[in-house]
Amino acid sequence: MLNPQLTRRDFLKLVSAGTLAFALKDLRVDSALAAEIPTQGRIVFSGIPLYDAPTFLANKTYLFGKDEVVQINGIQENGELGNPFNGVWYKINDGYAYSGYVIPVETKYQKPVFNIPESGQLGEITVPFSDTRLVPYVYAKRSLRLYYGSTHWVKETVVTREEKSIWYRIYDSQLKKEFYVPSHDMRLIPDDELSLLSPEVPEEQKSIVVDLPTQMVTAFEGEKLVFSERCSSGAKGTLTPKGEFRTYHKGPSVHMTNQGDAVDNIFNLPGVPWCSFFTGAGNAFHGTYWHNDYGRPRSHGCINLPSEAAKFIYRWTRPNVPPDTNYLHLPGDGTKVQIV
Repeated sequence: MLNPQLTRRDFLKLVSAGTLAFALKDLRVDSALAAEIPTQGRIVFSGIPLYDAPTFLANKTYLFGKDEVVQINGIQENGELGNPFNGVWYKINDGYAYSGYVIPVETKYQKPVFNIPESGQLGEITVPFSDTRLVPYVYAKRSLRLYYGSTHWVKETVVTREEKSIWYRIYDSQLKKEFYVPSHDMRLIPDDELSLLSPEVPEEQKSIVVDLPTQMVTAFEGEKLVFSERCSSGAKGTLTPKGEFRTYHKGPSVHMTNQGDAVDNIFNLPGVPWCSFFTGAGNAFHGTYWHNDYGRPRSHGCINLPSEAAKFIYRWTRPNVPPDTNYLHLPGDGTKVQIV
């Protein structure tokens, strides 16, 4: 978090003068933004090296496989920069891996919930990954792989008595298909976690500023800074648009894909959590389960954030989405967003 004494006026002065990066360095913000040391990590893709020192020039001692889950023993904050704002390396076994390629995860098994509202209930994956089935049986063919922190609409609890297994039936509106998730891999989110944050603050007193050169997202209530986080904005060819916007349509779980379009770099991402859209073209603040490389532009135009940060933006901004609603679209409404 940035220094809470930094006012919106002071922040915008630094942005307009192009000196925000220097100010953040002087304030030692990179250390302040460093997350708590995770205990587990998931490898983003195959071939990520483990080095014998926190630098890309060190000796490679091991190559990880995609989705390999590792124990993290600590962090080295002043390793070689993997992007202009991230020199954090994770200590794994007797070596080091660059944090941008290792996603912090947890393994928190859940007790099943049997009473699901007719409209469904939002759930989130609480293990490094969970393989769904097309039918609710342990030995059925695996289908979609869902990742830690992703969110999905649960329609029903299903008990398979022959196996004594318990499943959640989820529905993917993009694929128009149902899948079954082991109930112990998913936490159902209570309604009070979806309520509006700071409801007493008038809407026009809330504002978000995204500074693209420093990849910083900040939120203010009047002049008071209440949130700051490093992000990943749009990469070359799919830049995040600059200007003033509002978060006028939102959804807590969105299957994002550009499949079917005549474009390169196809992506297919079910259960993207905490989406606060600010354009009609699909640009949004949202949680990210496919990289940990914040500080480097690498999205398709959205503002990638760690899931808990995206959840704050989702809950703090208007319109507030009711717990039984999977998408809300209110043109002209929403919290002000300034992207510079």
